[in-house]
Amino acid sequence: MKRNIPSIDDFRMVLALIQEGSFRAASETLGLSPSALSRQIAVLEARLDTRLFDRDTRNVTPTASGHAFGRLAERMINTVDDVMSEFEAHLSARHGCLTIAGLPSVTAGLLPGLLASFAEIHPDIDLRIVDALSGSVIEAVEAGRADIGFTAGTISARLRLTFHPLLDDPFVAVGAPDGPLAEDRSYTMAELLRMPFIAMETGTSVRELLDGACQRAGTVLAPRFEVAHLATAGALVAEGLGISILPTLTLPVLPMERLIQRPIRNFGAKRRIGLVHQPGRSLSPATNAFLKHIRQHLQAF
Repeated sequence: MKRNIPSIDDFRMVLALIQEGSFRAASETLGLSPSALSRQIAVLEARLDTRLFDRDTRNVTPTASGHAFGRLAERMINTVDDVMSEFEAHLSARHGCLTIAGLPSVTAGLLPGLLASFAEIHPDIDLRIVDALSGSVIEAVEAGRADIGFTAGTISARLRLTFHPLLDDPFVAVGAPDGPLAEDRSYTMAELLRMPFIAMETGTSVRELLDGACQRAGTVLAPRFEVAHLATAGALVAEGLGISILPTLTLPVLPMERLIQRPIRNFGAKRRIGLVHQPGRSLSPATNAFLKHIRQHLQAF
């Protein structure tokens, strides 16, 4: 039974012969010789066990079965052309879907401008943003719930996924205007760690880098408050409950109209922000288009 299923070339061949009305004209359209086209039509008729065309030395006329097959051929070819147009749009990144996971500081501070310019160039690509803490970003990419992720280049991220660095995000001290950071100067880690401290919880990229800075300073962080979300940290700092040390990309998430920032003299590290994706897995055209867009705008990689 499977041998009797016509190919798309069979449909194109029959439709061309119906439309052109002669083997010579149809063969020119198809890029075949008239004799080759005649043989292929005869083979198809034998496979279908029906005559599609009546022909003599001068004329070729579709039979009733030929007309029926021609109508089906036209529908099939139109469907194939539509499908291939849609697939070509996918390959050229004119259509598609892109899911991006990212740290809240990145999705609020870095992504909006990039997404606005990307959407202008690729208006028919659907974009979905998943903002999450570092571990959740990595898990979303590993599980395939996100195509790519924006996260910090922590040890965990580098061990589990392919990491492409984009930019370095320096740390600053943040406090209330009338609090311990009232003096407009740079502060040492030793000074900052003696102040009431509001820290991000263990497991966040910010905390991992902060703990490393404390180790280099020969001390252990003893925070007054530990929080999971930047907005909470900002609110507590704004109320004068303590200071915090945060990367500059996080500042748009905070109520900076009620806060001040100060440089840190010897923090000793910067948060390296980059893109992660699954190693060995091919990226979609939409994802590749977005990566190209990022390279052009951030001059990355």
